[in-house]
Amino acid sequence: MAEYILKILRSQLMVVFSWGFHQPQRLPDDKGLSFMVEGYKYQGEVQVIYNEGTDLFEVHLEDGRTNLLIL
Repeated sequence: MAEYILKILRSQLMVVFSWGFHQPQRLPDDKGLSFMVEGYKYQGEVQVIYNEGTDLFEVHLEDGRTNLLIL
C-alpha cells in the first residue's frame, strides 16, 4: 500500500515538492505511508492510511500540538 500511495503522490511532483515532502516511511503491516512536510501552512508529520471498510484514504496530520483526521 505504501508503494501505491507514493506512486499517486509522484504523479503530481510539483504539488509534493511545494509541501517540502521528505522522509517517507512504510507504516506497520503496510497499511499506509508516513512522511514529513515543511510547507508554508503546515509543518509536521502526515500519515496516509488506507481504510478497507470505506475504500478511502485517511489523512492524519500531527504537528506536535494537534492530531487531525481528514477523510
